[in-house]
Amino acid sequence: MTDWFHTPPGRYLLGWEKTQFDLAVSDLFGYNALQLGLPEVDTLASNRMPHRWLALHDAAELDALRPAKPGATTGVAGGGHQAVPRPADPGRARVALITDAAALPFPAASLDLVVLPHTLELSADPHHVLREVERVLVPEGRVLISGLNPASLWGLRQGRGRLGARLGLPSLSSPPLYLPEAGDFIGPWRLRDWLQLLGFEVESDRYGCYRPAVKTDKWLERMAWMDRAGARWWPIFGAVYFVVAVKRVPGMRLLGPAWKPRRVAAARPVSVANRH
Repeated sequence: MTDWFHTPPGRYLLGWEKTQFDLAVSDLFGYNALQLGLPEVDTLASNRMPHRWLALHDAAELDALRPAKPGATTGVAGGGHQAVPRPADPGRARVALITDAAALPFPAASLDLVVLPHTLELSADPHHVLREVERVLVPEGRVLISGLNPASLWGLRQGRGRLGARLGLPSLSSPPLYLPEAGDFIGPWRLRDWLQLLGFEVESDRYGCYRPAVKTDKWLERMAWMDRAGARWWPIFGAVYFVVAVKRVPGMRLLGPAWKPRRVAAARPVSVANRH
């Protein structure tokens, strides 16, 4: 999805997500925070934890982050978007490790915050990734998740294009796919069920990017009014959702040994009736 994020709709989506991540992580405290994937955005830039890491899935993502040579442009995967130059971004987070999101190299209960920007929809086993996140999070730790919403204008167009390509119907598959072919949509209702099953409590969720599936900055700017209207009239149909969940662990009360012996009450004299 790296090339698509350099297109006008990709920049529009990343801009909205960057704002949500900055607002969510600014007041989260702890010691260790991890971002899994999406190196195009430093989701932990506003966080004040002393240890913040960016992890990628494979070295191919790391190669895509290297600045292009002067005059070089990026190729675009599907969708017919125009190629744009890829400049070096000095504010981008530094990659700390290459790892599989389903097998994190951290001990249990060692991270205070995990950020999953489009990580689940690009994973082969998203539910296993969530189980691994639950393992490494401390009790009351938080996970931040962003993903593309299938119940949106963007999702409907993408679903129509995939259906037409699957059935071999040119009428449905034209125009080409609006979003990259990589990954699969995970609905917010399905994600909520997974989180509850793993013992997470959804603290907040919000939706954004209500503009239609257009390809140019000109038309995106003309449709800017739909962001305000969508947030009011059809809030759950935004192109992207943002979820904050907390790991809840049932509390317990430790019962220690009774060091003090119990006091035995002295026997009281029993009154005798009709005593002579």
